[in-house]
Amino acid sequence: MTGIRIIGVVAAAGTAMLTLVAATQPAALGMTSAGDWELSGVAGVKAPVRQCVADLMTLTQFEHRGRHCTSQVISDRGNSTVVQYSCGAAGFGRTQIDVLTPRSLRISTQGISDNLPFNYVMQARRIGDCAKSLSSARH
Repeated sequence: MTGIRIIGVVAAAGTAMLTLVAATQPAALGMTSAGDWELSGVAGVKAPVRQCVADLMTLTQFEHRGRHCTSQVISDRGNSTVVQYSCGAAGFGRTQIDVLTPRSLRISTQGISDNLPFNYVMQARRIGDCAKSLSSARH
């Protein structure tokens, strides 16, 4: 009986890891790549924001960037993915990313951030590779 429980726990852990890996990179985001992205329509900012994006999943929780959040892929079909995430007391969100081309995304996001609602649409355009840091350029 103990052996069966251990196998069940190992199987459950394996399934959880597969779910975590799936949440890391939905197939729709696999159509594009990390790099320097220019984001237009960022809430509270008039000029486009340039950002080095090493992991495209960070765009799914742009409102809560830099915060520790858990996420779950709700839908991943063709060129579109929907991700729901929670950041504890900092809030939660639901984001849909549509891959228009490998270098162009539409990001629709809504939720609660610091007890206030948010809802906006951003356009993201890949403008190149991220610049190397000065320390790695010296080596």
